[in-house]
Amino acid sequence: MNIGMMGGWNTDSGASFHTELIGRTWRKKGHKLAVFTFYDYAFHGTQITGEDEEYVRRCFTVEGYDSPEFDPIPFLTEEYEIFVAEDLGMLPKDSLRKIFHHIRKRAKTVNVIHDGKLSQNPSFYQFDWDAVVCFDERYRDFLVQAHEPSKLHLIPYPCYSGAEGDKLSARKSLSLPVDEKIVLAFGPSSKAVLELLPSIEELSVDYPISFLVVTKDQTAMETLKNHTPSCPLHIELREEAPNIDRLYDYLHASDALVFNKGSASHVVLSSTAFQCLSSGCPIVARNSNYVECFDREVMKFDTPVQFKEALRAIFDETEEYRITRKAAEDYARRNSADAVAEKFISLFERLLKGE
Repeated sequence: MNIGMMGGWNTDSGASFHTELIGRTWRKKGHKLAVFTFYDYAFHGTQITGEDEEYVRRCFTVEGYDSPEFDPIPFLTEEYEIFVAEDLGMLPKDSLRKIFHHIRKRAKTVNVIHDGKLSQNPSFYQFDWDAVVCFDERYRDFLVQAHEPSKLHLIPYPCYSGAEGDKLSARKSLSLPVDEKIVLAFGPSSKAVLELLPSIEELSVDYPISFLVVTKDQTAMETLKNHTPSCPLHIELREEAPNIDRLYDYLHASDALVFNKGSASHVVLSSTAFQCLSSGCPIVARNSNYVECFDREVMKFDTPVQFKEALRAIFDETEEYRITRKAAEDYARRNSADAVAEKFISLFERLLKGE
């Protein structure tokens, strides 16, 4: 099958992670893929995280860029029978609309929704999509107000299928302590973990702990550089925006990953959790709507006391820890990139048959 895909690619945004994971899986399964993505000077996200493959075309600027640019030629000359748009809110909608009739002549069109509420931008609704894909029932509940119910399709967010690694080998390769508990925070959201520092410091009285922060967020970096722990806590800073392989090295080296985002006012999910669920590193997450789609797959907390209890369970490898590891492993297998990519292919086949 020939597929054209418009969205983020090789950047650190959740939408790019979805696009890359599904797109590369299609390639692995033998489908032809053409990727249309942002220019590297005006993209959605904070960092470029990898080298572009030969099938990637950088040909437009992110929505709202001061000097917008849109090259229509790749859209008009590449071969594809399915056209997928990912995270329409970040795409240059009005420019795309000018050539959309050409795209519709050659391909069935699919919009993968990443927005957690109905957009107030009228430009969002100027496209006649053949199908609109959302991740779960929470999204469907508000999308049905603005889209034909028959065009809405539920396909879950995919999990990265990274194999578990050896903790000791990972620590040695990363020059990390081999005899301490390592608590990891990474990416732009790592600054939200800083409020939990007092709790981690309190635990460091009972456990030798390294707090590992891998980020390019300057607020987090400066705060930690100037922080003097009240207890014997080792703080390890790595100024990086790791690609997925490098991230998994850090996850394999760590005992726990902390995610501390509070609830948003609209529907959300944590792409961080889907990235990391199969790593074998338990996720300790604030009980918010970012993780409400999970049950026992992550350890949720509401208070500092519950946060410390979750870390103790991990450090001591209790029954709760083992249940979490097993639930995460099962969830990641059911919703692997292979499984989710195949659901998309099944949808594409029905569209091409006119069903």
